[in-house]
Amino acid sequence: MKKITLGILAHVDSGKTTLSEAFLYATGKIRKLGRVDHKDAFLDNFDLEKQRGITIFSKQAELEYADTKITLLDTPGHVDFSAEMERTLQVFDYAVLVVSGSEGVQGHTETLWKLLNKYNIPTFIFVNKMDMPGTNKEFALTNIRNKFGDGVIDLSVEEKDMEAIAVCDEDVLEMYMESGEISDETIADLVYERKLFPCYFGSALKNEGIDKLLDGINRYSFEHVYHEEFGAKVFKIVKENGVRLTYMKITGGFIKVKDILSGITDGNQWSEKINDIRVYSGEKFKSISEADAGCICAISGLNNTYPGQGLGFEMQSESPNLQPVLSYQIIIPENVNINQAYKMLKELEEEDPTLSLKWNEETKEIIANVMGPIQIQVLKHIIKERFNMDVEFGTGSILYKETINNIVEGVGHFEPLKHYAEVHLLMEPGQLGSGITFESNLNESLLSRNWQRLIMTHLAEKEHKGVLTGSPITDIHFTLVAGKAHLKHTEGGDFREATYRAIRQGLKKAESVLLEPYYNFTLKIPSENIGRAMTDIDQMSGNINQPESEGEMSVITGFAPAATIGDYINTVNEYTHGTGTLSLDYKGYGPCHNSEEIIAEKAYDSEADIANPTGSVFCSHGAGFVVPWDQVEQYMHVKTDSKNGEMYDIENVPVIRSASNTYRDSYATDKELEEIFEKTFGPIKRKKYTEKKVRQYSENKQKATHKKVLPQCLLVDGYNIVFAWDELKEIAKTNIDGARDRLLDIMCNYQGYKGNTVIVVFDAYNVKKHAETVSKYHNIYVVYTKEAETADMYIAKTTHKLANKFQVTVATSDALEQLIIMGHGALRMSASNFKEEVDNVNKAISEQINKTSRLENYVLK
Repeated sequence: MKKITLGILAHVDSGKTTLSEAFLYATGKIRKLGRVDHKDAFLDNFDLEKQRGITIFSKQAELEYADTKITLLDTPGHVDFSAEMERTLQVFDYAVLVVSGSEGVQGHTETLWKLLNKYNIPTFIFVNKMDMPGTNKEFALTNIRNKFGDGVIDLSVEEKDMEAIAVCDEDVLEMYMESGEISDETIADLVYERKLFPCYFGSALKNEGIDKLLDGINRYSFEHVYHEEFGAKVFKIVKENGVRLTYMKITGGFIKVKDILSGITDGNQWSEKINDIRVYSGEKFKSISEADAGCICAISGLNNTYPGQGLGFEMQSESPNLQPVLSYQIIIPENVNINQAYKMLKELEEEDPTLSLKWNEETKEIIANVMGPIQIQVLKHIIKERFNMDVEFGTGSILYKETINNIVEGVGHFEPLKHYAEVHLLMEPGQLGSGITFESNLNESLLSRNWQRLIMTHLAEKEHKGVLTGSPITDIHFTLVAGKAHLKHTEGGDFREATYRAIRQGLKKAESVLLEPYYNFTLKIPSENIGRAMTDIDQMSGNINQPESEGEMSVITGFAPAATIGDYINTVNEYTHGTGTLSLDYKGYGPCHNSEEIIAEKAYDSEADIANPTGSVFCSHGAGFVVPWDQVEQYMHVKTDSKNGEMYDIENVPVIRSASNTYRDSYATDKELEEIFEKTFGPIKRKKYTEKKVRQYSENKQKATHKKVLPQCLLVDGYNIVFAWDELKEIAKTNIDGARDRLLDIMCNYQGYKGNTVIVVFDAYNVKKHAETVSKYHNIYVVYTKEAETADMYIAKTTHKLANKFQVTVATSDALEQLIIMGHGALRMSASNFKEEVDNVNKAISEQINKTSRLENYVLK
């Protein structure tokens, strides 16, 4: 029996929960149809859901139809709970989008369609409420196809429109022209590829059209093919009777009770044991001992997970598109300690990260981001029920954001005594709605992969403040173009400081733009009021499309700032005497219509914000000193030329190039590196040995002497080589252990031919309580460093120790490591040079084998 996860989405009041109820009834999961208005729906089991008749939290049910086992996920339809819906949407295999037959495609329905497209989810469409007076199947289908395209095909009829199906794909059309047939499997392929969207019609309340929809889902769906390796996506956190539950979908492998799961939260590694695995269906659940791929389950025993987190091979999800646009003060009762209350409320943020609870130290206020008034009522109810605390919410204020309008390079330096880090970030304007994106254009030979990953973490780990109003920044693309660390003095926190300062310094240089949230609106009013409405919207700085007539009513659509149109429904009710309707749907952020007024009102002083400094810290004569943002370039230890992709040292000598250029890493550049090293650190102290016995002539006697030949030792920076060689890097994308083992096998062949001592060093820097280990792998040595010691630190230390006993060569492309190696008198070999040498060795081995083989063949003849 195939397994699929099926989610149901809809605009509020379109009948989504009623459809879920119909599915459960049709498959025998429940014996009696519940109703939202009767407060007995199977999945709406939260008290406030029953009272209000809306879905607030996503729910799960297990059912079977024909040969398909379905995990059904019912999601909130009200816009105030859009973040919950979007988090759940990311674990769907297929979706059913419910459209009201009487209302047609509404504003929020279009938003849901865009999200389904973003997450690439195959979608079935169910047009509900077709039993309502005035509904028309052809009109409804035309309305949907006008909004969603010609791929929406009515498959509820016996005689399907095969030509309409065929034109969804060129190959299918060609096949249909030849055979005149299209198989169910081909249709399922088109559905899976989101080229065809089966459309069905009926009434969930009257159980009409449900069997046809279920039959279509069964016939035109595939079971997902999952990885053998473990992976899981967390989509929800819930506290139930004091137990913290982590809802996740297993996307690969399997898990068992008492297994240890691990992950990273807020930059900290954790490992925790699974206490229980639950599979819910409505309020009830069953505990299972093992969950395999495709299973939606709730795990107890995990205290550090968060919605959107990826476990195993899964990556962290992007932030939800639908975010709150209002912030409110949470007013705590006078008899409650506000600090204690803040700690309790942070528990709610675990379940809904979009709340973004903040403590304002200056005003001693707790601030939360909220979608709207319905969510406020739900929060008040939960806080009372869970913490026995009656809170109030202050007046809402708009959540502004900031971006930039030009390209700048932000630089940050942090160097108090015994600390060191420098970061250079290229900052470019992104598309509206793109959020914060980042990448590195810096070769690992210039800055260790560990440090680069740390910088990326610091870019993503918090909301960075803009410099106009102190609002969060968005729609900016960051590229790491240069950076510098110190072997002895750099710690993780140093790069956090340097990264934060680089962002703020870049913002001070940039042309910043204030952004505000906008709503799409649909205003339906008596035609006699159209003049008044258009004047109002114009005064709101709104944008209006051409009005349309529907009998005696007119429909105006467009978009306007949330700040101006948010409460407009009250005005509409007044001048239309209750006959007008206003529907709002979140559009996104755009340039603020009254930015000068808001900037003046906020009166934010970026230089006075000591928690978010714009300057950098440098060191002179053993003491740190602060350099203002507009002077830091004069003090930077690294100079960059983003146009040419080059990085320079303080003497303005080009020493390394970015990933967009070829790094000059041959032995020929040793002289240049030597000059740089000697300028910075003094003469290199070389050991008195040569690669071979060489004849030297005395200046006085012209007498030949021989120098001692030392045995050769090769130190290999393991992960540096893995991520520098294409073959190994490709393996590492899916299996880092496999890439590591492949490198060791290559080194065994290399050692067998060269006869030298080979030591391969791997970094265990982030492994808690890891002790240094040295082991023999066939004919080579393998080292795993201890906790808090990087591979390059170990190699530098070992190079110094072995210098008197061995002729040491180090294979690495870490630029700083290369300089240190040279200071110890050792030879260095870059990753690309080392690859050439290994290839030459393999070639020589092959030639020797072929030569021996030919000789054997000759003798046999």
